[in-house]
Order: sequence, then C-alpha cells, then structure tokens
Amino acid sequence: MVVNPGLLLPRVRRLAGEHKLFTGALFAGAVLRLLAILGYPGALWFWGDSFVYLGASLRPQPNLSKATGYSFFLRALLPFHSLTLVVTIQHLMGLTVAVLLYVLLRRNGVSKTWSAVATLPQLLDGYVIEDEHMIMTETLFTFLLMVAMVMLLWKPRPVWWKMLVAGIVVGCAALVRTDGEVMFAVFPLFLLLRGWAWKTVRGWLMAITFAVASLIPYAAYAGWFHDYYPQYHKYDISLAEGFFLWGRVSSFANCAVIKPTPAEAKICPTDAIVDRTPPGNFVWENDFIHDGAHNPGFSPVTPASDKLLTQFAERAIEAQPLDYAKTVFFDTMLSFGIPRIAYPGAGTTFYYSFHTHYVVAPSAATKGYNTLPPKNKTWIGTNVAADNAYHDWLAYGHQQPGVVDKVFAVPILIYERVIFTWGPLLALIFLVGLGGVISVTASARRRGQGLRSSLSLPVLRSLRLHWSPRGTSMLPWISAVALLVTPIAIADFDYRYLIPVIPFACLAAGLSFAPRRTAPAPADPAPAPAAPASVESTVPDSVS
Repeated sequence: MVVNPGLLLPRVRRLAGEHKLFTGALFAGAVLRLLAILGYPGALWFWGDSFVYLGASLRPQPNLSKATGYSFFLRALLPFHSLTLVVTIQHLMGLTVAVLLYVLLRRNGVSKTWSAVATLPQLLDGYVIEDEHMIMTETLFTFLLMVAMVMLLWKPRPVWWKMLVAGIVVGCAALVRTDGEVMFAVFPLFLLLRGWAWKTVRGWLMAITFAVASLIPYAAYAGWFHDYYPQYHKYDISLAEGFFLWGRVSSFANCAVIKPTPAEAKICPTDAIVDRTPPGNFVWENDFIHDGAHNPGFSPVTPASDKLLTQFAERAIEAQPLDYAKTVFFDTMLSFGIPRIAYPGAGTTFYYSFHTHYVVAPSAATKGYNTLPPKNKTWIGTNVAADNAYHDWLAYGHQQPGVVDKVFAVPILIYERVIFTWGPLLALIFLVGLGGVISVTASARRRGQGLRSSLSLPVLRSLRLHWSPRGTSMLPWISAVALLVTPIAIADFDYRYLIPVIPFACLAAGLSFAPRRTAPAPADPAPAPAAPASVESTVPDSVS
C-alpha cells in the first residue's frame, strides 16, 4: 500500500478534528514530554538497574540477577550514541500506548469523550513521564504488552498468525521485565474462555499457538544463558528467583515457626521483624544471604543458593500462610494510599522524581543521594576501568551526564509533584473497570424510593452479582490486577511497578462505558407457506 504524502496531512487534520478532545490530550502529553527532553538532556539514571542494562548493551551477556532483554533495545540504538534518542523513543512509546488505548476503546463502541478521558492518566501522569525518561524497563515492557493486547482484542475471532506474533511479543516483554511471565497464563486462558473457545479445536489451536510462540524468545534467551555460563549447567534467564522471593518472606519470616533445616537456618533472618527494612531494601542490605558475619563467602546468585533460597521461602510461606497473605494484601493497598510514602526507602523514591540537582548532599534528614552514574561501580565484577558505570555512560551516550536546563526542568519538576495518578484515583479506576465485568441488580418488585428504602432488608436480600462484561473488559482488568499483585507477591511493592498497571486499568475502566453485550434475539419461525387452493391432493384417502 502506497501512502500519498499530499493526502497524509489533510487526513491527519481530519482525524484531529473528529477527535478534538483526545487530540488535545495527546498534544498536552507531547508538550510535557518535550519539556523533560529539553530540561534533562540525555537520560535519568536509576542506581543498580540502569548500569546493568547499559553495560549489557555495550558488552552483551546475560546477567545473573535480572533478565537483560531491555539491553537488546539499547543495543539496537547504540550506533546513534545518543541517550536523548533512547528516551525520546521511550516517550513516543508512552504516547503510542495512549493512542492504542483510545483506538481500542473506540472500536468497542465507547464514546469519544470517555475514550479520551481513559487515556489521561497515561498521557499526563508526571511519574509516567519521568519513568519514560529513565534507562529503565517499564516503558518498553508496557508498550509490548499493549501491542499484544490490541492484537488479541482487535477482532473476536483470532487469526493464527496474529496469535503467533502476539505470543512472540509477550515473550519479549517477559525478558524485559520478568513480571510479564504471568501473561504466559493470562493471555492463553483468555483465548480459551472467550466465546467458550475451549469447546472447539480451533480455540485450543489458537491458545497453543500463542503459548508456544511466547516461549520462543524465552527459550532462546535460556539457551544463551546456558552457553554463557556452562559451569552452571542450567537453562534459565537468571539465578535470582530465590533471592527476591527470600526478600519477600523476610518481612514476616519467624525462624521459630518455620523450623528451617540446618542449611536453611544459616539464611533465616534472626533479627527482630520490626527492625527489618522493607524487602526492597533488606534484600540488599543484610548479611544473611550476602558475604558477611552470618554467612561468610555466600553468594545469592548461584544455582545452589537459588535453590536453597527458594526452598526456604516456600517453607516460610507454608508455615506462615496468613502472614504471607496479609503482607501481600497490605503491600498491595499501598498502591491506593495517599500521600505517597518513601517506600521501600527514600533512596529509591528519590529516583522517581525530577530534580534540579543530580547530587544531594547529606543532611540531618537524609544521607544524601547521587543520581549520576558512579565512577567506581564496576559491572559484574570486572576490573577493566572502562567497565565502570560512568565510562559506560560516556561510551554509549558520548555526553557528560548531569546536565540540567532549569528553564525547562523546573516546570516539569513542579508539574510531576502535583499531577499524577493519586492512589484513591487508581482505586476508583479499578472499581470502574470491575463495573464493566460485574453488575449489581436488585429485585424490581422490592426496590423502593429513597436511600432508606434502598438500604432496607428486603432490597439488600435481593442484591445479585451478575457476570455482565461490556466490550472485552475482562482481559484488561485481570491483566492490570495480575501486573499489580505479581511483583508484590514475589518481591515487594514499589511505586515504579505501577507504571505498567495504569494503562491496562484505564483500558478496563474505559470499556465499562462500552455498550452492554446482548445476545441476538431468536428469529421468529417463518410461517409455513399455504398450499394453493387450485391444487388437489394426490395422496389417497387411505394413506392420508
């Protein structure tokens, strides 16, 4: 298909005129992102993760503590040697997610107004914009999952090649952020349950096609991991599953209740639970699973250590299931709290905001933070000077880090601290999205007038919950819940983990304004044609 450049601009103008509200929101989101690009040339840095991803893009190799799928994205842009280009593309991905969200809502019959409103958190959330400006995984991860979801929801009847492509995209997303592994189950189950497809051979073929395709990138990465670390004899994407799960249970683990084995006792935290920091910090700042007084020479990222840590964490959950459930529940509720708190620590949340200075000196209230690439931090223990994070930054971006243009930085800095998806608003978005799946009705003969009558015992007894999906809201809402709870259940809560949740929760909420599904009315049976009066019966009386 050839696009005539002369007709492209008029067509864009026509579309913008037909969708004025969304066009205005999209323009505002683009301006805010432009302020970030101009105010913070290059990119923002997150301690630990960013230098691993950047280092892996310069020296490709699998990391023992995290999957480095995001590094392949950075590697593809390496010839341009511009971190500004990297974050610009990430900002464009953020805008594209909003466009896909809007288009999918309109396709499902949602009005232009509600479709545009549903995109506002993705377009205007200051923390989303700041995250897009970091060398971090969330933007690419969200973009890939949204592309896959659009392919699944675009038509009610799936096509095998689309399921193949969507599966590969989801597999790549799981290599960018391992939380995406939960979609290996969510998406195929949706393909089986939609329209009772599990009753048909075709439905199973579509689900199997997607599932197999999603494992292709995963299997390729696992093979690469095995070849790079032949001494471990293991096909995997990292050796840190037990490490992070140990951190999760550290917030409630009681050795007296767990009764660990002698080997597990060495890694069972014995200090008072109230003295332990949140798992997101404690997992890095203890000597139970690091080389220290409790466990000299211990490394948490070896096959043996990974197995030991996983076994201990599973034993802790089995011994204290209520404590585990309570911990996951209350950590999940942090997503909906107000105001935002410094969790898991001020040093972590410091990176989630724009600042006028990259270096904050220590004071009575803070120990000081530095968002610049560290000059003395090597990647994966190498002793080559050029392998430290600061030199990696120079080698990739060819520019000095830490430049701030306050003329553009201050407006976006102030904006972010005021305009974002506040916790109660996120809770409301989830509730509205749930309303697109489940409806509440009361018996018509028992409904009365006024609040007192509505709360009467007969009316309350007649309340019924009904599975009544609008559009295709089931998958986005369940996906949002899965993306919200999964990292909390296996690691810890972090405000950064809300970035991928927001657009899918908004998609579910938007679909709650779609026309309600109605089963087609059965056609009236056609009346039997009357026999012509002039035709005599040829059937003998004895037979008739």
